[in-house]
Amino acid sequence: MSAETTVAREETVGGTPWWLALALAACLGAVALPGRADIYAYIDHDGVIHLTDQPDDPRFRLLLRFPNRATVVTPGGTPRMRPGNPRLYSQAIVAAASRYDLDEALVRAVIQAESSFDPRRFPPKGAVGLMQLMPEVAKQYGVSDRRDPEDNIDAGSRYLRDLLRRFDYNLMLSLAAYNAGEATVRRYGNRVPPYPETRDYVARVLRFYRQYRKM
Repeated sequence: MSAETTVAREETVGGTPWWLALALAACLGAVALPGRADIYAYIDHDGVIHLTDQPDDPRFRLLLRFPNRATVVTPGGTPRMRPGNPRLYSQAIVAAASRYDLDEALVRAVIQAESSFDPRRFPPKGAVGLMQLMPEVAKQYGVSDRRDPEDNIDAGSRYLRDLLRRFDYNLMLSLAAYNAGEATVRRYGNRVPPYPETRDYVARVLRFYRQYRKM
């Protein structure tokens, strides 16, 4: 797919809501889907609908998500780890883990939970890349291209190391801070915030961590 495709200039297409029209267009092959990439969309001030599988603007919102081969969901709804292709980033992971005195399995677990080893991951919240760096974190650690796998892994690992130090190497609190922010964890009295997303995130990383340590 090209970086961006303009589809229509109306809030509706033939009387169909724009979001439904886009979904139908994608399903019918009006938009190429190499590798079944997720599709993002937004309508600009002129009413033009933009589609892409590589969102580079915060206005893009997820329109269609295709199952990631890196994660398998069991009938009960519990995700199981099946990495997409972590070998592509093994050298960068080993280097960052050594540089910041981290367990390689922990770095892999965070990447698995954050992006399933998909460097193109771009959720609506603005985080980018393998370790889902937010703009302020990237700036803090001197990263100009958050999509660059090596820079992303290096900065994400360094940030994780710094969080571990700040929280006296309490892994659960450090992971909660990685997900929800250090200030949020402090605000809740140095406890995992009562957010379902954050608690689920911490549990998933710990589960992946145990699995990677056995490999």
